[in-house]
Amino acid sequence: MAHKEFVKLFESNILLFDKLADKLKREPSFLAGYPRQQLSILVRLHIGGPARLKDIARREMVTTPNLCAAFRKLERDGFVLRKIDEQDRRNTWYSVTKAGEQVAAQAMDAMRNAIDRLFSKLSREDESALTNAMKTINNILTRMEITNA
Repeated sequence: MAHKEFVKLFESNILLFDKLADKLKREPSFLAGYPRQQLSILVRLHIGGPARLKDIARREMVTTPNLCAAFRKLERDGFVLRKIDEQDRRNTWYSVTKAGEQVAAQAMDAMRNAIDRLFSKLSREDESALTNAMKTINNILTRMEITNA
């Protein structure tokens, strides 16, 4: 019975996080000319390191050709580097340049500020309860990741 409750709560939380993410997406963009998808790609590359185009496309839930257009702009503006995999020339690896790291850091700061505004009206008790719950979730999910559960 507890397992079914967990599954329902997890599903409910996914939906609630989606709604919160939609609110965050409505926040004004801090970099004119760079759509959220491009900033998201830049931030994920900055945090996660070099990645293959097909892996980024899967993670962003877009087709590879659509993603290529975003990367062309990011590459043209000097934010990402593209490198063909010498072992398997079908693969293209993308990484962030120093300029891209700066833009990614600005995007991350803007996201943190938006999150801060979104939750600014929480009581101290609710903020503390959410913080503790999220620490617990992060610890458990990190252990799951480490053990490949």
